[in-house]
Amino acid sequence: MKKKLEPGLSGTLEITVSEAMLACNVGSGLVDVFSTAMMIAWMEATAVATVQEILDHQGLGMTTVGTKVDISHMAATPCGMKVIFTAELVGMSSNGKGLTFKVSARDEVGLIGEGLHERVVVHKEKFESRTRDRKLCGC
Repeated sequence: MKKKLEPGLSGTLEITVSEAMLACNVGSGLVDVFSTAMMIAWMEATAVATVQEILDHQGLGMTTVGTKVDISHMAATPCGMKVIFTAELVGMSSNGKGLTFKVSARDEVGLIGEGLHERVVVHKEKFESRTRDRKLCGC
């Protein structure tokens, strides 16, 4: 049975925090812990992965782009620890293009972050073409 793009759809990703993901190495702080920026990036990646297979099966060249994050980072995670990310589709706009996800991150000790993330379904080539066509204005 094919999955549908509808509330309740969920997915997970798991990573191990590496040196490259530490706040001191991504410019988001001076401490040797998993950065908020990387946590949010992986939350976004989980949301993308949750819906992309369904969009791919539609065969129309569709994907999603992030438009909003409202995330709390509640606990620090050291290098080498595993983190599991979860994204659950909790809302859709009336036209089916606006998607709202409840996202969370848990390390081996417990919850480290959670919040909401919004994405919009776009035609990948059209979206990229419009971006390439943008010109700087002398305004």
